[in-house]
Amino acid sequence: MSLQEILNPSIKEAVQITFGIAIEKIEFQATRKDFEGDITMVIFPLLKVIKGNPLEIGTKIGEYLVENVAQVEKFNVVAGFLNIVISDAYYVNFFNEIKTNSTYGFIDAIANDKAIMVEYSSPNTNKPLHLGHIRNNLLGFSVAEIIKASGKKVYKTQIINDRGIHICKSMLAWQKFGNNQTPESTGLKGDKLVGNFYVAFDKVYKEEIETLKNQGKSEEEAKKQAPIILEAQQMLLDWEAAKPEVISLWKMMNQWVYEGLDTTYKNLGVTFDKNYYESDTYLLGKEVVQYGLKNDIFIQDDDGSVWIDLTDEGLDRKIVMRSDGTAVYMTQDIGTAIQRVKDFPDVGGMVYTVGNEQDYHFKVLFLILKKLGFDWANSLYHLSYGMVELPSGKMKSREGTVVDADDLIEEMITTAQKISEELGKLDGYSNEEKEKLYTTIGLGALKYYMLKVDPRKSMLFNPEESVDFAGNTGPFIQYTYARIQSILRKATFDTTQNVAVELHPKEKELLKQIALFPEAIQNAAHTHSPALIANYTYELVKEFNSFYQNVSILGEENIDKKVFRVQLSKKVADTIKLAFQLLGIEVPERM
Repeated sequence: MSLQEILNPSIKEAVQITFGIAIEKIEFQATRKDFEGDITMVIFPLLKVIKGNPLEIGTKIGEYLVENVAQVEKFNVVAGFLNIVISDAYYVNFFNEIKTNSTYGFIDAIANDKAIMVEYSSPNTNKPLHLGHIRNNLLGFSVAEIIKASGKKVYKTQIINDRGIHICKSMLAWQKFGNNQTPESTGLKGDKLVGNFYVAFDKVYKEEIETLKNQGKSEEEAKKQAPIILEAQQMLLDWEAAKPEVISLWKMMNQWVYEGLDTTYKNLGVTFDKNYYESDTYLLGKEVVQYGLKNDIFIQDDDGSVWIDLTDEGLDRKIVMRSDGTAVYMTQDIGTAIQRVKDFPDVGGMVYTVGNEQDYHFKVLFLILKKLGFDWANSLYHLSYGMVELPSGKMKSREGTVVDADDLIEEMITTAQKISEELGKLDGYSNEEKEKLYTTIGLGALKYYMLKVDPRKSMLFNPEESVDFAGNTGPFIQYTYARIQSILRKATFDTTQNVAVELHPKEKELLKQIALFPEAIQNAAHTHSPALIANYTYELVKEFNSFYQNVSILGEENIDKKVFRVQLSKKVADTIKLAFQLLGIEVPERM
């Protein structure tokens, strides 16, 4: 039972008996470091219903708790805050209950409970993944793992944007300039090869625009009349008409990209339960538009286009079908959401991991689905995140100056290798072990640095800073985990028995931090923020390192204390491993 669960009824009882008032809610917070106490009750909210000064109210509640609650040892009141000191016995008992629980903090999904579907990645099949995709994938995957650990069944999905004019641009450029190149003939990953042709298309397109402008055309006219864009538009019409040679080329080049993306996903350590493809879903939603028209949810303009009027909701009118009867992105997203619930009937909510430039789109999408009467539409969440930049500036894909995901992963592993070699602690490692370690550190650095920032904030990613072995970084936490494994390997005595000890203040602080892990998971799931798990883990590691520097572990003469400290160290390591599992990060046994 948590401290709050123990204290809640007793405080309510204290207030009822002492002041004759029934209270519903009690506000707790962690005790500030400069005061004595393990948990703090905020007294100020009681002043609305109890007459008196905070010191007097807090003192009376504190006295009642000391007298009636075995776990409460003493208290002090400071300016409206009741700081409660909890007995060592409570923490020792708590520790003995959780120390062998290998999934401490995690909750199993409840049978027949509604599942959550988390969408992330959503790549285009005309280029490789880039830095922004890395943040998207890491956020989506981590949020899915956190929601699962909080007690929900979770499905991970992506929608692959495999059709449209941008795809035809790469296809046309390959046809014109490709000389039948393949990933095998060039030695390039398929997504890189196709991305090169997307860049090649853009280069020629710009040249043709300049030529037309020199012939007297306006910029807008030149963009519309450039021969290569007209050819790409014709190719899209041919694709929609299912022209065999175009479909064959489309399938071949898309397959190259899928194989390339799969390699990147594998290297990044992210997975999916179900893939959706725009080529399958872009026609979905059209029948829903007809249903919406019949039920006065949508309105049809004179030109035949269909709209929804959301001005009453503080938004504007939004088109859901063009006048020629073709679907827009909104139509497709409506249809895809409905299809997902058909495919997975136990889904009761969805999380869309998409950049903050799409905030408006998702407000409209969620409102439309609610107006269409889907009960699960009340449980849709847009995991909106900010842009990622490198110290060198923003990314652009058409010009070929994109920060490529594969290159960044490789750079992180190389940086980890360089720093590890400089530290010179790899004696006795085989080459294979070294390579595995560099990958674990490099990817750990990348993922932690990305995930420790609140998703809603834009961020500057500094590769060198992320691999630092000190401070709030992945490698610093991994190093602490490895240090604990070294302690455990040296503990050759029996550490399995329960022991009763008087706690050192550093041990108590560490136990208090471990006790916060289940709440950290629930908060992170509720707010869709892996940053809460990352920063929880950093605080835990800081507490452990303070404990390690101030308290003798293997050198302790008292056997009970020594056993307890080894057990406590192991639990810290286990908690780090579980927390990092939620972030998709591995931990090394040695470093």
